[in-house]
Amino acid sequence: MTAIFFVVTSTASVFAGEVGLQDIRVFSHERGSALAVTIWYPSKGDGEPALVGESKIFEGTPASKNASIEVGHFPLVLLSHGSGSRVEGMAWIAKVLAESGFIVAGPNHPGTTSGDSTPAATPKIWERTQDISTIITALVSDARWQASIDTKRIGVLGFSLGGSTGMELAGARADLDAYMRYCDDYPAMMDCRWFEGGRGFVNNKQVAVEIFDLRGIDLARFEQSNRDPRIASAVLVDPGLATAFNAESVKSIDIPLTFINLGSIGKIPVAVLSDRLAKQVPNAAYAQIDDSDHFSFLPVCKQGAANFLKSAGDPDPICEQGVRRSRADIHEELAILITQAFERHAAQLDAKTRDGRK
Repeated sequence: MTAIFFVVTSTASVFAGEVGLQDIRVFSHERGSALAVTIWYPSKGDGEPALVGESKIFEGTPASKNASIEVGHFPLVLLSHGSGSRVEGMAWIAKVLAESGFIVAGPNHPGTTSGDSTPAATPKIWERTQDISTIITALVSDARWQASIDTKRIGVLGFSLGGSTGMELAGARADLDAYMRYCDDYPAMMDCRWFEGGRGFVNNKQVAVEIFDLRGIDLARFEQSNRDPRIASAVLVDPGLATAFNAESVKSIDIPLTFINLGSIGKIPVAVLSDRLAKQVPNAAYAQIDDSDHFSFLPVCKQGAANFLKSAGDPDPICEQGVRRSRADIHEELAILITQAFERHAAQLDAKTRDGRK
């Protein structure tokens, strides 16, 4: 996705919701700079009405900015967005989860965010996992949040490259040889075309970059373990690197996972097809969404957005809609699957704890 995916948080006078919203900065020693982090949470609705993710392309999602958090002890879900996207693009599902009693937080990952995205930065999964771990540390030690977070119920929801991030946080390790073979075998896949495209985005402008050779990746870091033991469960939607994880590391994952693929059977790209991964992970669940595609996870597009993107020369069909289902309808199904997955994971963890006490 290109720099067209610009989103903002804008005030709106028509909404007073129950979902609170805060934008914070969290310093990352790994990055040497602060991460832009958005937090959604059950609130008293006493903040400033806002729309998250409103743009020329996408509809915004309402929230109550800087509202007081409800009294309670809530599970925490970390969000990891896809390549070239932004965490604001996951606002629609963050709102659903917050309404269901979760605190939800996620960063804009530097180097793979809209307007700040290059082929060379894309495979650096270790930077993304560190972003998530850094945010967990910051939130559970911050007086504003620590009393509200159930530290035994920390999960991650990742989409696309964010799904790869979630897999690594759960204990999977990437295999560089397998990833290079995948791009040799499937050069038309979006990520492989991105490496060969010779373009990137810096400071919200398209720039020419050298074709990226995967052999230039730091092998040790690409294949290292990025497991964060505080992550107790994960939901992975169209996870990238689906063909490129070390099989033994996948089989050793010991937390509940749910994989969700966007697309009818036989039409899901091999880049993200995760039914085999679900079979490798002990006790993992798998679902697929009929009559959808990879971009169905993005926010609902405004009327005329598809034509606008075409006129702007955007190569990705991020607003093309199928004839059978609207994106809003697909979101409803996804929201049910994702919320139920985290609730099911919590029940599994409770059962495991009870068994351990016997």
